[in-house]
Amino acid sequence: MTVHALATPWAPGARLYSLPGSMILKLALGEASAAVPTRLDVRERVYVPATSLDGGPIDRLLAQHAGAVHITRIFSSAAGFAKAGQRHLGFDDIEHVTGVARTFRIEMAPTTPVAQLIGYLRQLSTVETASHNYTCTVPFAATGAALDHAIGVAFDDDTAWAPRDQVFAAEALAYEPGDSAVVLGIIDSGVAPDHPELAGRFRSGFDTVHLRADGLAAGMRLLGDKSPTDHRPIDNYVGHGMGCAGIIGAIGEHIPPGLAGSCQILPIRVLGAAQMPGRVAPIGIGSIADIDAGMKMAVDLGAKVLNMSFGTADSALDPEAPKPHADVVRYACLRGCVLVAASGNSGRQEVYWPAAFDGVIATGSVGLTGRPSAFTTTGDHVALCAPGEHIATAALDGYQLATGTSFAAPFTAAAAALLVSRAEDRSFPIDSAVVRQILCASTSPFSTQTSGCGSGILNVFSALQQLDQHIDAAPAVGADVHESDLVA
Repeated sequence: MTVHALATPWAPGARLYSLPGSMILKLALGEASAAVPTRLDVRERVYVPATSLDGGPIDRLLAQHAGAVHITRIFSSAAGFAKAGQRHLGFDDIEHVTGVARTFRIEMAPTTPVAQLIGYLRQLSTVETASHNYTCTVPFAATGAALDHAIGVAFDDDTAWAPRDQVFAAEALAYEPGDSAVVLGIIDSGVAPDHPELAGRFRSGFDTVHLRADGLAAGMRLLGDKSPTDHRPIDNYVGHGMGCAGIIGAIGEHIPPGLAGSCQILPIRVLGAAQMPGRVAPIGIGSIADIDAGMKMAVDLGAKVLNMSFGTADSALDPEAPKPHADVVRYACLRGCVLVAASGNSGRQEVYWPAAFDGVIATGSVGLTGRPSAFTTTGDHVALCAPGEHIATAALDGYQLATGTSFAAPFTAAAAALLVSRAEDRSFPIDSAVVRQILCASTSPFSTQTSGCGSGILNVFSALQQLDQHIDAAPAVGADVHESDLVA
């Protein structure tokens, strides 16, 4: 049994698991009450949740179909993030326009017919979107490949180093070692902060997981951290985020050094751990609301690059539902953040979110032969491929060989961090569009003709060289200003 197959009587006909008694509501521009507190302030017991939203039709529908409700803002304002009790204040124009300032999480009794309530709310002019609080899980299901294999430290050198050599990592890091001021956010299942392979590589990070043990379907068992608020994004069960972290930032004690060089890692735990019926290994599971909150938090904490090794198949969504993560992806792009996502492991041509959004660099997987992996999800939105088969990386306790597009994406995210570092070294402004353009233009060719896998195989050294050429060809700041134009 998978999370997709679990019974959801609160959402009959749904193809994707959603949390019982939970929904996400975005109000139209100008309609959001300033008085509703953020979830973070409620978790820290600064405020209690609001029990009403508009004093009008929304509240009447909630009362009729749900009874008592708890309402919180999903996102904190960038200006008030560090100010307990003021996180619902000071949203700026970008936060209002993208919708993050007017998006709420509504909690009800688990037996509430959420699907019916959503249908009524969507008919109101003051409601922009209403949707279930869907969940996302990792690892992605893979075709013909297990995702994680825990192993010791006795690596075969060829096995451990070949993927790194495939993207010309050594040459890239000799050319640009990375800037410790550049922060790369890993939005995932958390990390093992004391792992010797990542010593000194992690910033403090945050944990936005808010799953209730009694709020999951029958047969699901929540594992690990259930604290109301947590500034330590620790993963004790899944290891998915740790696999990504090793590829990005390992110091090279028993596995190849991380591709992001001296760039710092900001771990954001957005996926909790759960035991699923019929499955031995725990999975990472997180609600869309928690994932989105973590993504915005990473941007507001200064992450210049985000690695998102998770996704939701478009085919599993309610056709009338908003696409997961749309608002926070737009917010991150407008803040100048570079977003990288795994394309998916379905082995088919299809769309996963957030990989398919404009502004996100969707990354597929390639094997050492130069052929795209059999499990990699394809499509016109895929930008390029990176190594994703049998990658030697860190585990929660020791090391692992990891397979899946989840572990191809960190190669691309690390490459993006090096490009940002190079641009900052040369005092050149760079954005996500330029990073994507250069990464795609500098790829190595596949070993076989293919389609839907992007421009080729990540080549980090070539990308850095092309960035320098791009900077050299750009007009110098003030180059068109002549002495006669200057005013004394």
